[in-house]
Amino acid sequence: MRNFDLHCHSNVSDGVLAPASLAARAKARGVDVWALTDHDEVGGIAEARAAAASLGLPFVPGVEISITWAGQTVHIVGLHVDERNPVLLAGLALTRSGRELRAREMAGQLAAAGIPDAYEGALAYAGNPDLISRTHFARYIIDRGICRDVPSVFRNYLIEGKPGYVPHRWASLQQAVEWIRAAGGTAVIAHPGRYNFDAMAYDALFSEFKDLGGTAIEVITGSHTPDQYEEYARVAQRYGFLASRGSDFHGPGESRVDLGALPPLPSSVKPVWHDWVI
Repeated sequence: MRNFDLHCHSNVSDGVLAPASLAARAKARGVDVWALTDHDEVGGIAEARAAAASLGLPFVPGVEISITWAGQTVHIVGLHVDERNPVLLAGLALTRSGRELRAREMAGQLAAAGIPDAYEGALAYAGNPDLISRTHFARYIIDRGICRDVPSVFRNYLIEGKPGYVPHRWASLQQAVEWIRAAGGTAVIAHPGRYNFDAMAYDALFSEFKDLGGTAIEVITGSHTPDQYEEYARVAQRYGFLASRGSDFHGPGESRVDLGALPPLPSSVKPVWHDWVI
């Protein structure tokens, strides 16, 4: 069975490694088909594709789009997108707008909580200043010795009700799916088990996503716990979704699961790659 890893991040968004370094790590760790899915940005795809080709590693161009749905941030992955598509590029540019203002507001809250210079500190970790994010602030807070790791940061800062939390209005679900489909891609709900919805809201999300042309959900992902694998396999069956698999890798020692290290998809689901020619 081929080892597909269809979700990871480079330093073009909030990952640690450059796209070429990610390709090398994926190859070394036994990945057979690899996708780069940076947040709201496709600027790393050319480097990733070239590096993967030099390694003989089949590559899938992707993106992960932030949306706001029912007052929460949800992520929609696009696989096999054409990163030159003008509709997708315009949509991603729109989504990225406003991040700097949000980051400065986050830094102001952190300063009031006794963590100075957080904007400049986070910016030092952002390979792309237009994509400065909570993860970059978390790395700065760890570097200052205030928290020992990313989970402890997000227990004390940068989440709702804690210093540094500033909500952002992202794209809509309809926009994200339309941008991905315009670019010839397949729309996938990323790590659905990570969101804080009740059963009725989840049903509404899955139903709307399917009606809009979304075709898959992540079942095996580094952002799911093992007990959620079968749960979301059942969800995929219930709604007729294809199933995707990806580590959601951001960096060595920082991510729960390394590239290529996930278990296979359950036999009860149809993989998102079932009709791909790779």
